[in-house]
Amino acid sequence: MNKQESARDSFNTNLPLININAAGIDIGADRHWVSVPIGRDSENVRSFACFTADLYAMADWLHQCGVTTVAMESTGVYWLPVYEVLESRGLEVKLVNAHYVKTVPGRKTDVLDCQWLQQLHTYGLLAGSFRPEDQICVLRSYIRQRDNLIKSTCVHVQRMQKALTEMNVQLHRVISDITGTTGMAIIRAIVAGERDPKKLAAFKDGRIKASSLEIASALTGNYRPELVFILQQELQLYEFYQQQIATCDFQIEQCLISFADKVDVTKKTLPKPKRRGKKQPGNAPQFDLRTHLYRISGVDFTQINGFGALTVLILLSELGLDPTRFPTVKHFTSWLGLCPGSRITGGKVKSSKTRPVVNRAANAFRMAAQTLCRSHSALGAYYRRMQARLGAPKAITAAAHKLARLFYRLWTSGGAYTDPGIDAYEQQYRDRTVKYLQKKAHTLGFNLVAQSTATECVS
Repeated sequence: MNKQESARDSFNTNLPLININAAGIDIGADRHWVSVPIGRDSENVRSFACFTADLYAMADWLHQCGVTTVAMESTGVYWLPVYEVLESRGLEVKLVNAHYVKTVPGRKTDVLDCQWLQQLHTYGLLAGSFRPEDQICVLRSYIRQRDNLIKSTCVHVQRMQKALTEMNVQLHRVISDITGTTGMAIIRAIVAGERDPKKLAAFKDGRIKASSLEIASALTGNYRPELVFILQQELQLYEFYQQQIATCDFQIEQCLISFADKVDVTKKTLPKPKRRGKKQPGNAPQFDLRTHLYRISGVDFTQINGFGALTVLILLSELGLDPTRFPTVKHFTSWLGLCPGSRITGGKVKSSKTRPVVNRAANAFRMAAQTLCRSHSALGAYYRRMQARLGAPKAITAAAHKLARLFYRLWTSGGAYTDPGIDAYEQQYRDRTVKYLQKKAHTLGFNLVAQSTATECVS
């Protein structure tokens, strides 16, 4: 060990030692470097291979050295096997954001990295990344796989659309969704060999606004054999992914059934849904997802405007069911990266932009905020007011921040949400504006008088 590496072994005596039995691990693709406190072994730094037997040997060595808590730094998914093995052996494991510990004095080596992590963790200067309980992690894996399947499905829908356009079959001009009931019936008929536009237009569903004549005119095209072949293959791939999504939905339902009941739905009934109809919208699962979410969380989050059952499922799969992991709502919104930033230098505010955070839960809040643009609710009125003042991107962030605060309040209290309505919100905004104007007029030495009162005084 050279002088630079040995210099890392000396601790600053002015700082209190918070975690005496701390270790640091620098995770790699093929080898992991581990550093333990000095004096616990003849060598306080060892490297272990990435195979499972070596991971268990690492855990045995850490126990032998009296280590109780571990901080690790990693990129990608290489940390997952190490995390699971060490956690199963009773060690407290913290996954540290590499962005916060990337500055290492001296030359950059794996040995210095693990020693630097071990020293910082000993002083209690490292915070672990959020990771929910194992049961939630299982549900989260299913949800993320389902999201990947939906993204793959969209690719084949686009290719079907491209094949139809190249044949000059303008189906998307007369129906809003080619993967709906009418669109899929027409595409299957085209693949089966039907070319008569009138017979194809006969597959029209009664809910389609376009007339049969308009649909027949749009279906008159040049059905080239090679393009029909491409359409057939893309249709088969689309249907295959639909089957995979249905299988994934079954696994999600079985996983939700395994969760313990937080509320008895037979005694405390679920409120009526805001949306009418039995079929779930969009890509939502077709089973009774809303009841399962209410049963395991004890809260009907879908009463909040902008939240559908699928959005709530994504949020709970990313956040878990334990709100105590976030002490306050400010901790929660800061972790999401939705709260305003505070960059102050020399007493001046340089920027108040939100932090750039890659967070699936934050993306779900933003997607929910986008649906408020036409909502006849207080949240919808708030979004439109912010959009008129700040523009759509900042309005989405502001509305997502408000939705996150509402979610946290219901998550922690277990209460219910009641929409005050547009009129109540507009009145509240008017009262707040009048109060500000009265205060401003008072500071300038004026009295703000209502228009009706002023008219009576003049008369």
